[in-house]
Amino acid sequence: VNCLKKKKKKKKQDTFFFFLIVCHSLQESLLSSASGYSNYRGILNWCVVMLVLSNARLFLENLIKYGILVDPIQVISLFLKDPYSWPAPCLVIASNAFIMAALYTERRLSVGTISEATGTFLYFINLSVILCFPAATVLTVTSMTSVGGVFALGVYTIVFLKLYSYMDVNRWCREIRKAKARTLSRSHSCPSVSRANGAAAHALVTYPGNLTHRDMYYFMFAPTLCYELNFPRSSRIRKRFLLRRLFEMVSLTSDFHFRWMVPTIQNSMKPFQDMDFSRMVERLLKLAVPNHFIWLVFFYWFFHSSMNFVAELMQFGDREFYRDWWNSETVTYFWANWNIPVHKWCLRHFYKPMLQRGVNKWVAQTAVFLVSAFFHEYLVSIPLKMFRLWAFMGMMAQIPLAWFVGRFLRGNYGNAAMWMSLIIGQPIAVLMYVHDYYVLHSSQAQGGERGVEL
Repeated sequence: VNCLKKKKKKKKQDTFFFFLIVCHSLQESLLSSASGYSNYRGILNWCVVMLVLSNARLFLENLIKYGILVDPIQVISLFLKDPYSWPAPCLVIASNAFIMAALYTERRLSVGTISEATGTFLYFINLSVILCFPAATVLTVTSMTSVGGVFALGVYTIVFLKLYSYMDVNRWCREIRKAKARTLSRSHSCPSVSRANGAAAHALVTYPGNLTHRDMYYFMFAPTLCYELNFPRSSRIRKRFLLRRLFEMVSLTSDFHFRWMVPTIQNSMKPFQDMDFSRMVERLLKLAVPNHFIWLVFFYWFFHSSMNFVAELMQFGDREFYRDWWNSETVTYFWANWNIPVHKWCLRHFYKPMLQRGVNKWVAQTAVFLVSAFFHEYLVSIPLKMFRLWAFMGMMAQIPLAWFVGRFLRGNYGNAAMWMSLIIGQPIAVLMYVHDYYVLHSSQAQGGERGVEL
């Protein structure tokens, strides 16, 4: 025993002296990609602290200089006094008529009052009007601003996608119910399995018990485009989490982030005929940085802060609104992971049904890009009241770009190509719209001045 104790003591001494002599080992720096280190929580906290300090200073400066510029009570009173001077909110409120039309159509279909063909026709009319009615309103109402038009058309596009999913899922439920009815009639048995589970079975909503106003409006406000009878729900509302997301939403909408961009954008307002090719490239690169910054701020504000805020408020359990698109090595991976709600909708209600009908995979993927290109152009051209197809062509150009990157570029080269398409590709389309909008309105302004002179 004494010998063993002496050996252990000597071993500890040897280990101690070893660490005194050898203090280096083969290892990478933490910020090196080869280190495998991924805990950057402290850096994120630093960003939050800097965001708080910068916006606090800006808030105090604006409050001292200008006072309270926007009174929420006054805004509400003005809207109630003259609602027609606010066409965009009125247009959004009118969307409830289409939502109710879809709900009552489903109720008639669930009890067999109308046939499936009649229901499909009613849905076709309802969904068509959802796209055409706001577009016609934006184009004809002169008091509608471009920002208000984008907001109203964005809401109607979301309602369109949600109601299409609502139609599909309820139709699937009716098909399952009919299939079960045929099976039960053949076996002369009763569906007593669901009753055996007791309270757990009653906690779930079954068709047609989901056709209620509460269920419909929960789906309308939930941060998803795909309808389900039973959404995953969180157990409680985390108030601290809710306040953090609210603070991020308010901070990111501050003009502090965009004030430095205004001179750059204003200096870029020149027609192409006044510039040579090198000047046009320089103007494009000048717009690339502020455009990309705005896109990144919008992504975080909408997909992380806003959607998590709404999900927490509604106890919506599925918070996968985006994946690691920043690590994309192909263009296809980026489009499949930066906007998960739209990706799930396209996969569930458009891409897979086309494959089930025997459509070729490449044709189905092209069709998905075609639909996405249509909605991009729909949300840009109509509010600007200009039909130039730059957004449409930009989206369709992603198809050959995705093929080229997937075929010839791999790893970091593919990731760099994805970032280049975001930083340079988007500003090209933005520059074209900015240029056309500037030329159109400047020519109108010059024509008005000439008319006044005459």
